[in-house]
Amino acid sequence: MNVSDFDYELPQELIAQQPAQKRDMSRLLVVHRDTGLLEHRHFHDIIDYLRPGDCLVLNDSKVIPARLYGVKEGTGAHIEFLLSKRIEGNDWETLVRPGRRLRPGDRVIFGPEGELRAEILGNSDDGTRIARFFCEGDFMQVLERLGTMPLPPYIERESGEADRERYQTVYAKNEGSVACPTAGLHFTPELLDKAREKGVNTAFLTLHVGIGTFRPVKEEKIEDHHMHIEEYTVSEECADLMNETKARGGRIISVGTTACRTMESATGEDGLIRAGSGSTGIFIYPGYKFRMLDCLITNFHLPKSTLLMLVSALYDREKMLEVYKTAVKERYRFFSYGDAMFIE
Repeated sequence: MNVSDFDYELPQELIAQQPAQKRDMSRLLVVHRDTGLLEHRHFHDIIDYLRPGDCLVLNDSKVIPARLYGVKEGTGAHIEFLLSKRIEGNDWETLVRPGRRLRPGDRVIFGPEGELRAEILGNSDDGTRIARFFCEGDFMQVLERLGTMPLPPYIERESGEADRERYQTVYAKNEGSVACPTAGLHFTPELLDKAREKGVNTAFLTLHVGIGTFRPVKEEKIEDHHMHIEEYTVSEECADLMNETKARGGRIISVGTTACRTMESATGEDGLIRAGSGSTGIFIYPGYKFRMLDCLITNFHLPKSTLLMLVSALYDREKMLEVYKTAVKERYRFFSYGDAMFIE
């Protein structure tokens, strides 16, 4: 298959620049795979499609305020950092703009009092820099004060104070992502409580989302594409709950593609998910046989993206592109702050 097989026309004005006024008031396109029926609802109606004994699987990774603005020591040149991945301690893989201004040994100062500094240690193979940060006290607390939320590049505005709350799921817990697992943005605590009252279980796993999620597929043949590596953890409690759900005949409903990629990476050929931590570069595209997932809640994804390929693997490529055409025609809002889809 070619990357061009996953293209579609998207008017610029349908790319959501702001979140819905209320999380669960975003729209919901329900896709019935068995009949091809499409239903147009609102996200709070998801409760009508959940059954007692189902298990919602959610990624509880927390987005860090990973974007920093500073000046180069000595010259005062303005520099932008986007933290990508923690290596160890206070050493991070970092995207730098403008990159040509920084070489190993250069230092950057952040904050009005210079309370955070970084030294460039070297370059990574993927174009990022390795930076070591220095500060008084806990680095993450300093980052919380000085950093801003790393909104995706297609949101054409600076992140504001409201994004610290809205570009974060209500159940975010474990710090480490530089992009939000956005399918979960639609859930409110009240909606999750309603699901539990209906007899739906909730299982939490963790996958820290990296900047690679926004990188385009450059190869023409999708089989030649190599996914970025991300770190995940599945607890014993989560694994037991998912395996018990399967054994009872309940459905595993993944909230987002990151939860999907984690569960598929941690599930063996015997259909059982194992607890533990690991790294995954799993690439799911049409032809893939799902081991754990039954249903998927997801947002609408970019043309030619690996995430569009993933949802096409769950349904049919041509049928999924028809669903997207319908979503465009019905003026659904797209991408991170956009509307949602439930693939039954």
